[in-house]
Amino acid sequence: MRTTDLSELAAFDAVARHCSFRRASEERGVTASAISHAVSNLEARLGIRLLNRTTRSVSLTDAGSQLLAHLSPAFADIGTALDTLNQFRDTPFGRVRMTVPNSIAPFVLGPVIGPLMTQNPNLELEIVATDALVDIVAEGFDAGIRLGESLRDGMTAVRIKPRLSFTVVGSPAYFARRPIPLTPPDLRGHVCIRNMHPSGIAYPWSFGRDGQQIDFEPTGPITLHDHELMIETALSGIALAYVWADRARPYIGSGRLVDCLTDWIEPESPLYLYYPSRKYVSAGLRAVIDILRATPAP
Repeated sequence: MRTTDLSELAAFDAVARHCSFRRASEERGVTASAISHAVSNLEARLGIRLLNRTTRSVSLTDAGSQLLAHLSPAFADIGTALDTLNQFRDTPFGRVRMTVPNSIAPFVLGPVIGPLMTQNPNLELEIVATDALVDIVAEGFDAGIRLGESLRDGMTAVRIKPRLSFTVVGSPAYFARRPIPLTPPDLRGHVCIRNMHPSGIAYPWSFGRDGQQIDFEPTGPITLHDHELMIETALSGIALAYVWADRARPYIGSGRLVDCLTDWIEPESPLYLYYPSRKYVSAGLRAVIDILRATPAP
């Protein structure tokens, strides 16, 4: 076989895993047309169709499924073999691709990216920030960061340092018209933004003190899932927002927002970095895990 066969097989492997030429091209760092050309060359030389293509979808033929079943372990072994060479380097070499919720990315990863890359100059770090729940296996990520309750089975979870908490905020103009709530039940007399996951499921404002737990479900006219937009809405003076405390802190410090019910706020569930249980932990991913376990959020 020609020396180019390995790159064509790698292109097919990427397309087959993502069921997308575009996503495969992003993973491989080449154009989608280059990926398509590589797969077409592979099919022509083998004399077998490996993929069913339409204008909207890509799926595996039976032959393609069988080839992928053999290729995936082989490429994993190649990756592991190459990563073992890191023992002969001063710092890890290679790429780590991660997903992290957009709402917490700045204050979870922001403090560590600089030190991580300074200590590991041969590391390539790719971070995709999204609040949607991501299938890291299907999307080709090495790892993700999530709260503990949203982890799937089959994942190895490593607890990392930051613990996050929410806070309730409103603008001075809002509180000039309404009294500051002193207990969670007081919120019934206020206009409160409803919090929603990207999936469309609303979640309550949770409070706790002295062993007492209270979940408040707003019924206001505004429903949002982006914390930055929640803060902007609170700044406008029309409603209270329930947002990550770290995201609101600069506005509270400047006096543009006022936080309340602070003695009812408890730390959220710990954050975890997670990856597939069967996945080999590369030296690069190990460096990311180590720094996240050691560095608390500011």
